[in-house]
Parts: sequence; C-alpha cells; structure tokens
Amino acid sequence: MGKNLVEKIIAGHLVYGNLVPGDEIGISIDQTLTQDATGTMAYLQLEAMDIPKVKTEISVSYIDHNTIQIGFENADDHRYLQSVAQKFGVVLSRAGNGICHQVHLERFGKPGKTLIGSDSHTPTCGALGMIAIGAGGLDVAQAMAGEAFYLACPKVVKINLTGKLKPWVSAKDIILKVLEIFTTKGNVSTIFEYGGEGANILTVPERATITNMGAECGVTTSIFPSDEMTRLFLTSQKREHDFTPLCADKDAEYARTVDIDLSEIQPMTAKPHSPENIGTVKSMKEIIVDQVCLGSCTNSSYKDLATVAMVLKGKVVHPNVSFILAPGSRQVLDNLARDGYLADLISAGARLMENACGFCIGNSQSPKSGAVSLRTSNRNFLGRSGTMDADVYLVSPETAAAAVITGRFTDPRDLGIEYPHVTNPAKLIIDDRMIIRPDAAFASTPVFRGPNIGAPPQNSSLPDIIYGPATIKLGDMITTDHIIPAGARMKYRSNISKYSEFVFENVDASFAKRAVQIKETGKHNIIIAGLSYGQGSSREHAALCPMYLGVRAVIAKSFERIHAANLINFGILPLTFSTPGDYDKIDQQDELEIIAVRKEISDGDDLIVLNKTKGTSFQVTCQLSARQKQIVLAGGALNVRN
Repeated sequence: MGKNLVEKIIAGHLVYGNLVPGDEIGISIDQTLTQDATGTMAYLQLEAMDIPKVKTEISVSYIDHNTIQIGFENADDHRYLQSVAQKFGVVLSRAGNGICHQVHLERFGKPGKTLIGSDSHTPTCGALGMIAIGAGGLDVAQAMAGEAFYLACPKVVKINLTGKLKPWVSAKDIILKVLEIFTTKGNVSTIFEYGGEGANILTVPERATITNMGAECGVTTSIFPSDEMTRLFLTSQKREHDFTPLCADKDAEYARTVDIDLSEIQPMTAKPHSPENIGTVKSMKEIIVDQVCLGSCTNSSYKDLATVAMVLKGKVVHPNVSFILAPGSRQVLDNLARDGYLADLISAGARLMENACGFCIGNSQSPKSGAVSLRTSNRNFLGRSGTMDADVYLVSPETAAAAVITGRFTDPRDLGIEYPHVTNPAKLIIDDRMIIRPDAAFASTPVFRGPNIGAPPQNSSLPDIIYGPATIKLGDMITTDHIIPAGARMKYRSNISKYSEFVFENVDASFAKRAVQIKETGKHNIIIAGLSYGQGSSREHAALCPMYLGVRAVIAKSFERIHAANLINFGILPLTFSTPGDYDKIDQQDELEIIAVRKEISDGDDLIVLNKTKGTSFQVTCQLSARQKQIVLAGGALNVRN
C-alpha cells in the first residue's frame, strides 16, 4: 500500500509511537517560529529549561503582533526578544519586516520539513509541502530545547480539487467552501491533504491562503504537494536549492476523500461571528459597508494586493468607507512599490498600515459602533475587531475591492469590468536586512528585562480532591478570544498576574475577581463549557492565566486540540462529559467535588463529579496518554522538567 504525503513526512520524523490514527506520537522538529505576543513567554520558559542553545535546524522569532507601542510594555518585550535571541542562537525578524507566516513562507520554509509555531496559523507553510503545526508556547520552547513534539496521530482527509476557478473567484473562496463543508467543529486530529488537477495550478501564495485558514476548521494542519509551483516560488525567492519534490503515492489511502469542483465555486463570505457561517456574496444583497481591511497573513501576498490595485486603478474609495491596507511583509511592500501597485492603492485612498497583524487581532483599526467591516483576514469572532457590536465578514481580496468602490457588499462579478489577471514576478526584490541572525560575539550580552516581564508561574501538583464552584458556565464554540482577549490587552502577555485580570473579560467581566476570591478560600475554580471549547488562537495564556487564577479543571462537551494540550501543559484537567446531557444539569456556582483524582487519572478510569448543591452526580472522562498523565499529576510540564 502506498503512502500519502502526510505519512511520508511524519514517518521520516517519527521518534515515538506508531502511525495509528488516534495514538500518541512524537515527532522531531526541524524549525520553530514564535511571534511577540506568545514568544516572550515561550523564551522565558526556554530560559527556565537551562539549555545553552536551541537545537533545531532554525528557530525564528518574529515581532509582528504588538507593534502598536503605547506604553513601554511592548517595546520592552521587543528588546527582550532581540537579546534572548542572541543568547540562544535564534533568528530575529524585526518589527516592520512582516507577519510571521508570510515571511516564513518567503524566507525559511522548506518542503518535507517539520515546523511548529506558537501561532495557530503556522499551517500556512503547509503550502510548501511542510508539516507545519500551531502549538502552545511551551511546546515550542520544548522543541527548541531538542525535545519531540507530541500529538495524536492524525487521520488524513484528501481534498481533491478539480476544474479551474472562474474570473473573480479566488483561493479565499476555496477555503470558505471547505469551511462550509467541514465547519469549525469535529475535525480534531485530522490533516487536510490537497491534491488533484485543480491543486496543481494554484500558486504557493494561493495555497497559503487555503492552508492558513484550515486552522479555522480545527485541523492539525493542511498540506499541498511540493511540485513545479513550489519550485517556481522558491526560485523567485532565490531559494531554489531548498526545493524538494514531494507527493503522495498513486495508491495512497485516506480516511476520507472530498471532491471540490473549483469551477462551481462562487464568491463567498463568512458572516458574523464565525468562520463557519458561510454564505455567498450575492446573497448579502448589497449590505452597506463601513470599513474594508485588506491584508493580514491570509491574503496579503503580492498577487492579492496587486489584483486589488488593478481593480481600483483610477478610482477612489467610496466616501463612507474606511479602506485599510496591511501588506504581509516588507518584501511584498517593496515589490508593490517597484511595480507601481502601491501608488495605485494609495491614490485610491488606501490607509497604509504596518506590515503587521494589526487589524486582524484588534490591535488597531477597530471599526465604528455597529459597523459592517469586510476583512480578508481569517477570523471574525465577536469583539475580535475591538468593537463588540461590529459585524465582521471575511471575504476575498476581489470582494473587498468591489466594496471599496461601491460602499456595499457587491459580488465582484457585477462590477462590469474585466478581471485583472496578475502573475507573480519571476524575480522579486529580496532584502533580508531586517532579519538579525545570531552572532556568537553577542551571545554573552545580558538579556534585557523590563518591569513588565516576569518569570512564568508554575502550578502545584494535582490534588487528590478538586472541590469548588462551577465558577462560570459557557456555551458552545468558546474561543481563546473569549477566554483571554487579544487587542490592546496583549501588551500584558509577559505579565501573567496583570493579564489574568482580563480572563473572560468579554463574557463575564467579574470572573477574574470572583476566581481570585474563591482561590483565596482554598477552593478550586472549575469551568463548565459546551462543544469545541478553545477554538482559535494557540495562545497558551488561555490556559496559563486561568491556572494562575486557581482553575483546576475544565469540564466540556469537547475540546479543540491546541487548547487541550495547553491545559495539560499547565496542569489543568480537560474533562469531557460522558453523557453530554449532564451539561444541562449544572448551573453556574453549583458546588462540585471530584474525589480520588490522582488515582483515577493514574489508572485511566472515568471520574465521578458530585454536584453538592443539587445532590446529584455525573461521570466525566479524561483521555490522557502516559506522558500527559505524568504532566498533569505533576501540575504542569515545567514541573516535570524540574
């Protein structure tokens, strides 16, 4: 039996376990990436591991999230990241050089390699034929220390693309169609492997849009073959020597195959407030638009922005629309400027932002109250834009361009103009001067630590009895944005005691104070949740801050992969209702007790939760590997090391 592409790469990196879907495996990691919002804590954790240098082939630290420097905190973090990179032999991409996923695709990604990053959209580099996986910062720190990365062996679903996209339909519409089919739930421990004649004609930047937003489906990663399109892209980056052809065997087997005819796809949108809430642009019936944000790591390549520039050439933004432009990298910006497209965009009224995450994470350009904002980014969770009552729609660059002109949701096919076919330049301006490579001469330079930077807190070992209230009861599809906010609050990510004040801020602003009061009485905090708890970002702070507040268990109908791993890493039990209907029998503030916890976890048995308030009980499961049991019993991964 032949092997699929995923099996080939994982088999070449397997250091623990067997390739049996669902079983825990460990793989060696070739590359890591961090960004400044998660990276500061990751490097603080790396320092706690007491190793002299990173042991990967390459590790890159990006500054792309907290670039709005109001107050000293972000600037201090950036200086810390630069100094600690020299200490450990890490490459640093400076603020202004671009968004980690776009830059890593351009300058560092290699076919056949493994990459984990402390950002959930790390799968972007699957466009190059890599196994690229988002993970918590502690997992990334351990990989930099030379340790294996552990995960459930994924099942592989083939997405077979046939046909050819019609004019005004693009890669963003493909991935929105995939989200319509698979939704954001139920895809844990799955990898999407793309193939077919339709995949063969997609460029690497187009593939990157698709692999990037595969994260919204909750899959482990997504991957394309490394083929002629890959070679052309790497050649344009002056990295043809990094090219390796990789594809699945003709008789490879898959858990499932889904066929998508590209010729049948229409311009699509993800409606508020989830990437799975899919509709056609035509069905939006010309909703009035207040803001259009073009760029982010999802759709900020040369082709994306040049296409919009050609649509807008000689026109001007509608008077009621604020038009925001955020190129994905300095390289993209340089090449747009060389070829005249940047001038066309600015002439049309684009407001040029940094080559950074900015508007996507709510760290700038929040829309007005009650606004309709069309964005080419990857998430439209409630409040993520920074405006709680805004309606954010995810769209393609072509649909964004149409709204810039008309001031309304407009199917770009109705503009009445010829579709501008943009080709990626065979030769690009390549300028790596904003990348700082480690120099042995500076390795002994002291690490800079500002007053906002503190050591990572550690948990105590798992108690025999977990007792305390259901401090909060939540519904389905709670994202990491719900748990710990992005945007302006992110400047406190290296200060856990401060950042913890904002846990569930946008859901229940009194949670943090309530949790502290409960912790001070000696009780534990317990979170109750529905389906797909922990969607979205890889930010480990969504586990680390609740741990700091005394949360010992989360009982949910189901968990998303990265967040469940983060809970385990910080000694919080991820418990699943054995009978989902038991969720309905719990009220917030019910007193709950779980006894013989250490024994039941060690033995792998189900646990009984007593509802002391109602005089009832229910059963929960905790499916952990032997390695994960050791971690939670110790109170977290750092405790195991120490």
